[in-house]
Amino acid sequence: MARERLSVVVTRRLPEAVETRLSELFDVALREDDTPMTRTELVAAVKSADVLVPTVTDTIDAGLMGQAGEQLRLIANYGAGVDHIDVSTARQRGILISNTPGVLTDDTADMTMALILAVTRRIPEGLSIMQKSEWTGWAPTALLGGRIGGRRLGILGMGRIGQAVARRARAFGMQVHYHNRRRLRPEVEDELEATYWDSLDQMVARMDVISVNCPSTPSTFHLMNARRLKLMKPSAVIVNTSRGEVIDENALTRMVRSGEIAGAGLDVYEHGINVNPRLRQLPNVVLLPHMGSATLEGRIEMGEKVIINIKTFEDGHRPPDQVVPSML
Repeated sequence: MARERLSVVVTRRLPEAVETRLSELFDVALREDDTPMTRTELVAAVKSADVLVPTVTDTIDAGLMGQAGEQLRLIANYGAGVDHIDVSTARQRGILISNTPGVLTDDTADMTMALILAVTRRIPEGLSIMQKSEWTGWAPTALLGGRIGGRRLGILGMGRIGQAVARRARAFGMQVHYHNRRRLRPEVEDELEATYWDSLDQMVARMDVISVNCPSTPSTFHLMNARRLKLMKPSAVIVNTSRGEVIDENALTRMVRSGEIAGAGLDVYEHGINVNPRLRQLPNVVLLPHMGSATLEGRIEMGEKVIINIKTFEDGHRPPDQVVPSML
């Protein structure tokens, strides 16, 4: 007799190729429109599903898991970050968590370099002038930015993405520096031509560009707080393609407005879509709508990892990308 297929609930629209493959393999409930599930819808999902496939827009907390049915045994997250999931509570309830690490490394690193260039070369300002038909011709002093070759880049978080940023920065002629929870192996440092700083304060004070590439954890919340932002040189800029909570957004806004920091490029925000309105008004701040991982190739690869994690679990084995609290 054929084995009954797993019941899988997906909380957001995914690329068509991913949805098609999920439908072929599992008894899947797909999202009809591309909006986040309401709390009520999430409760219904965890009560009925064997496997939940959430995204970063879903809050999977202890209260939600407390309403889950006994059959829910895997939360196969569509994304690498799991700070929106109470992993410890899931573990206590015997619910496995998996994620999709590694597939977005290059995409996010590319976006980091794009933000560095956009801020330092004033690309959005130039684009705005062209779109408003305000360009009156070339001028020797118009929209002067700065070259990034020779500048010191300080990378905060030297994991997969941080190292990918370092490789790209070296190709642009930047000097690579980094602060990380653990120092890289000497051979990796040599390959990246990267200088390690044990003191984040000392690194921040000496860099021309700061790139935030660390995960969101209790220890990284407001790691770039008001005191640390004040250490930055007035000519320095900061970019963030990691998690918004790492930077004190209000403090950053004040300092950019006052000229204490030369500019910022942000793809993530401390309060999600509720971006500080004063930040939107600053010409030397580039704001993107969380596009760091937004490539079709990357999103399909994320889906493939989700499918492999579910299929491996269905076959009675540990998902290859299982998350445990010690990893966080």
